[in-house]
Amino acid sequence: MSGFKNKHQDSIDWSLRMSEQAAVVRDSRLRTFCEGGSFSRDTPLKEVSFVALDFETTGLNAKKDDIVSIGLVPFTLQRIYCKNAKQWILNPRQHLAEESVVIHGITHSDIDNAPDLMGVLGPLLNALAGRVVVVHYRYMEREFLNEVLLKRLGEGVYFPVVDTMDLEARVYRNGFSARFLRFIGRKQVSIRLSDSRTRYGLPFYKQHEALTDAVATAELLQAQIAHRYSPETPISDLWL
Repeated sequence: MSGFKNKHQDSIDWSLRMSEQAAVVRDSRLRTFCEGGSFSRDTPLKEVSFVALDFETTGLNAKKDDIVSIGLVPFTLQRIYCKNAKQWILNPRQHLAEESVVIHGITHSDIDNAPDLMGVLGPLLNALAGRVVVVHYRYMEREFLNEVLLKRLGEGVYFPVVDTMDLEARVYRNGFSARFLRFIGRKQVSIRLSDSRTRYGLPFYKQHEALTDAVATAELLQAQIAHRYSPETPISDLWL
């Protein structure tokens, strides 16, 4: 099954991009992460090592808000490595607003003795290095990490991601059927994480808990690839 190609797949050579970043970043942790490199564009999905990543934040604006918790889990097409999963609660530099507490359930007492992101940056980047990061909506995790690093270190880092929301959007927002439904005024199909999982028969998990959402995202990508792609599909068809 050929699936739906990423129309931007030839725009970035991520192996080259990571190498270029490694040559200019000053922070040793960022340099080590970038030196971990990336896969070549034609690497089949069956040979790619992934890591699902999820952040809970103080708000939705990467330039103003901060990260409250991080969850991640490494996986491949065949297996999710739960024993290697990691989760951190962080003390953000932005106010923990009541509306965000309602969403993720992390309170002031939870963060009082928690570290700043800089306290876990090394282990975080080590867990991501050499893997393709998988998220559900790339404008959260990738943008937030880059912006937070710019504030803390004066330099950020960019890396390839597979966005499971984007993969759903290719089918339910960008295709002919989606355009036709919009034309006749029909409601769009939801591409939120929980609704997307339901379409593949995946179980419901409690939402807005970083590690649980990371596992949910990993399972969703496995299902998406099984239904619409192939283990032989090159990673360039999916990543952004």
